Formats: sequence, structure tokens, C-alpha cells
Amino acid sequence: MPSFTKLALSALAATTAVATGINDFSCKSSFNPVVLLHGLGATYYEDLNYMQYWLQTQGFCTYAITYGAYDGFPFLGGLKAINESAPEIATYIKEVVQKTGKSKVDLVGHSEGAFQALYVPKFEGVAHLVDKIASIAPPTHATSFAGIYNLAYLFGNNSREAVGEVLNTLGCPACHDLGPDGPAINRLNDGTPIAQPGNSVTIIASKYDELVTPPSTSFVHEEGVTNQWIQDTCPLDPVGHIGEAYDLNVWHLVKNVLASTPDKKFLCLIGSPGK
Repeated sequence: MPSFTKLALSALAATTAVATGINDFSCKSSFNPVVLLHGLGATYYEDLNYMQYWLQTQGFCTYAITYGAYDGFPFLGGLKAINESAPEIATYIKEVVQKTGKSKVDLVGHSEGAFQALYVPKFEGVAHLVDKIASIAPPTHATSFAGIYNLAYLFGNNSREAVGEVLNTLGCPACHDLGPDGPAINRLNDGTPIAQPGNSVTIIASKYDELVTPPSTSFVHEEGVTNQWIQDTCPLDPVGHIGEAYDLNVWHLVKNVLASTPDKKFLCLIGSPGK
């Protein structure tokens, strides 16, 4: 095993050992509370959990819930339609603000959670409660899901609509929402700004993302938004979509967003848990 990979895995283990716990409302920090939003099919304890523990060791108070899960089956989150999950997240943001006594939170999201980090402030009336947003690989302008959605258009728009109906029937309206011409995609990109006044937005994406495709679909080209390729800072990082949640280089990029130190240097790890 490459030494850099050993170092990365050792950091993951150490991070878990010293973590103070999730949703500790007695936690005190000079930074804003950080609300983490998991990806499609994940939960608050599986996806961004290691990053969350690491952020705690860096002086941040962190909070998370599993959103978009069906009643009686909490093991897979993010499956419900975006417009059903978004109010859950907004309610939780209000709860964190109220229980911590802080005026604002920062948001860190991965994949669908990264999309929600953009969607919720725009549509759920909580933009004034949000300061910084670190959005990792959001399907902002829709994803072809590694080209799979291209098949949905083989017979025109009618076949795309049929695929959406199938996904809804199978219990994954969010899958329909985030594909090309999905309802949530169309709503987020309705011609009005995605980034809301008072929100500082950073999009973090990998050139090698194999699920949010093409990877550039993540970026938001608006005033007040920073678009950042992971490889612009760490050129040798091969990280793909799932690995972005566990990649130490990504963690440092997120920390730089949260600490308002965008140009702070760190050691890039070759072989950091990637694909």
C-alpha cells in the first residue's frame, strides 16, 4: 500500500477516535455551526461522517440529519423528491440556529446534499440564516449519471418522461429530479440567481467525477460564487465522485471555505482515499 494511502487511512482512524460526536448542541466554537448534507442514498452517519469528525478536530461544531428518507426505513436518505426534502433541511437549519444561539450556519453538502445546499437557501426562506456554502460535486445543471440518462432520450422527450415515472414508482423521485430536465433542476435554474444575497458559495468538483457528468455541470457562473477544481490545487489527486466525501484534500478545501482562508496551503496527498 502506498505510504500516502496509509497516511490517509491513519488520519481517518485517528479522526474517528477523537471525534466529539454529532449534533452536540453544547459544542462551542468561534466558527459558525456547520450543517452537513449527505448524498443520494446515504445518511448522516455514512457519507460525510468522516469529514464531519475531522472538522470537529479542527475546531468546528458540526450537525447533520438524514433527510429524504421514507418512514420506517431510515437506512437510505435523499430518496424523496427534492421539494419534499428541502423543507426538512430548512427546519433543521432553524433548529441548529435556535439551539446554538448563533445567527447563521455554514452548509457543506456532497452530491445531492450539495445540490440541496444551493436549493434550500433559494426556495425555503432560510438564506438569511446561511453564511458560507461549500458545495461538493452538486449536479447543479443536471447529471447524465455517467451517461445513463442519455438512454432516456432515445425515443425523444416522451421516453424521458417515462423514465421519470419509473423512478418515481421505484421510490427515487430525487433520481428523476436531478437528471436532465428534472423538476428540481429546472426550478433551480429558473433564470434567477442561484446564489442568494448574503451567501458566499464555493463549488468544489473533480475533473474525474464519474457520476455527476459532465463534471463541469456542477459550476455556478454567477457573481459571488467560486468554482474550484480539486485538481487545480492538488493536480495528482485522482478522486472520483464517491471518494470526494472521504478525500483529505477535499476536507482541507472545505476547511479553507469555512475558515475564510481560501488561499491557505496544505499538503496534498497522492493516493488520498479517492475512487
